[in-house]
Amino acid sequence: MTIVNLVVNETPVTADVEDTMLLGVFLREMLQLTGTHIGCDTSQCGACVIHLDGMAIKACTMLAVQADGARLTTIEGLAKGDDLHPVQQAFIDNHGLQCGYCTPGMIMTAVDFLAHNPTTDIDEISRALEGNICRCTGYNNIIKSVQQAARVMSASDMVDEVDHV
Repeated sequence: MTIVNLVVNETPVTADVEDTMLLGVFLREMLQLTGTHIGCDTSQCGACVIHLDGMAIKACTMLAVQADGARLTTIEGLAKGDDLHPVQQAFIDNHGLQCGYCTPGMIMTAVDFLAHNPTTDIDEISRALEGNICRCTGYNNIIKSVQQAARVMSASDMVDEVDHV
């Protein structure tokens, strides 16, 4: 067992974790942040994407002890109170989800992508989302969602803002 100290969704967390516990499991089971989905455990599907120190990472292949000292943002911490992040709102507006399993990972990946690249180019968005698999939507509405969010974020100067840090 190892004690880890993190900031998760702007809340300090100290926990005693098994050395082999995956970060995604830690978030879901110990912190009850179930928006981080575990789909494959092999880093293929992207359902577990969170932000670690402002960068999108897949939580299914990282150990919780490796995140000691880090700042994490999960899908639960993306909104500011009742105000959804523009990417979250765009997914709703454009029906960018169906079953919703991949949605948190898609949104977290899109937020990170748009923070570094405010494009609405379909090919660039598609490449950015390559590590996220959706089996329901056919991706068209996901891409429309990211395009809308890019327009909203560039209009409001949110492009350089990652995880509200």
